[in-house]
Amino acid sequence: MEKVDVVIIGGGINGAGIAQCAAAAGFSVLLLEKGEVGGATSANSSKLIHGGLRYLESGQLSLVRKSLSERRSLLTLAPSLVKPVPFYIPVYHNSHRNQWTVRAGLSLYALLSELDPLGRFKSIPAVHWSRIAGLKLQGLKAVFQYWDAQTDDKALTQAVIKSAESLGAKILQQATCESITHRRDHCEVRYSQRGQEMMLQAASVINASGPWVNELLDCVSPPMAKEEVELVQGTHLLLDISPPDGILYLESCFDKRVVFVMPWRGKTLLGTTETNLEHMNHHPSPTREEKYYLLGIYRHYFPGCGSLEKLEQQIVGTFCGVRVLPKHSGSTFESPREISFLKRRSHPRILSLYGGKLTTFRETAKEVVAWVEALIGKRTPLGNVDKIPLG
Repeated sequence: MEKVDVVIIGGGINGAGIAQCAAAAGFSVLLLEKGEVGGATSANSSKLIHGGLRYLESGQLSLVRKSLSERRSLLTLAPSLVKPVPFYIPVYHNSHRNQWTVRAGLSLYALLSELDPLGRFKSIPAVHWSRIAGLKLQGLKAVFQYWDAQTDDKALTQAVIKSAESLGAKILQQATCESITHRRDHCEVRYSQRGQEMMLQAASVINASGPWVNELLDCVSPPMAKEEVELVQGTHLLLDISPPDGILYLESCFDKRVVFVMPWRGKTLLGTTETNLEHMNHHPSPTREEKYYLLGIYRHYFPGCGSLEKLEQQIVGTFCGVRVLPKHSGSTFESPREISFLKRRSHPRILSLYGGKLTTFRETAKEVVAWVEALIGKRTPLGNVDKIPLG
């Protein structure tokens, strides 16, 4: 029976990052992805590598600082995939966040970026507001410009996977984990690929299956306790409208949430929503309410776009990602975005990931590999992920 140090289940950005980091640390690695690498949640994000300005409102300063540090690293390691882009925040007379609140938030954001040149922000003079084509000027009090970064999330995930393969990791697509049996000194993992069933022994198992994290734990024997979570769908609409020069950071006219209007492949990308799901659909799709929520916000800020019906006709694409958030008594908007790790004393060789951000996948991978090293010991490193270019 084949034996490996680390089996990773899930080929999204976190699974890819862990495969790369573990292989670089000298471990034998097998990754199982039931579909296409980077083909689910990691292909359906808002395409941003960012600190998360809005997370300052819920006091997640550690997450913002960590994200800004990772933004700086990815701009260096993957310059063809991660590019700086200007963001614009318009503030109106009836905005929930007034211009002094926004200025204070941007000042803290700059401070947390540790003097990174991208930490700079400025107030745009009123004479230049009309350069943001179509933006509503009535009631506009201020416009701020700051910097973050944008990426092709699927391409980035696949670049990380290629790096992992070059370091010796074995990547299997269209491979479904059927069962995990936890033994005292190893786990027996049974999986199928294109009709063939196989079994292997793993010294450690990483559950990086994203919104299917608890579904995978149902395959564990003896049974393993799960965490209560909320599954939150985020929908994006691609509009056949000339894109803005940068990314607009807009306050929803329906609630206090933040929605982005972004350039994407010559068109305008609009997102995202936060819709709680009762259960995980393997092919999530946007609801009618989500479409009209996003279109309503766009029309509010760009009144010259025409009627809602006309705007709906300009939808040329949609996609949905599903986030895993901890069960939380407040609003989804206020839920913490830090990744959490599930470890059970009853199953010491299995680690499950709940949540996480595209931006901080490398930091997540390092934490997981530190757990693997504590469990089975260190190996002779093959490379340094902080110096390996991507893409």
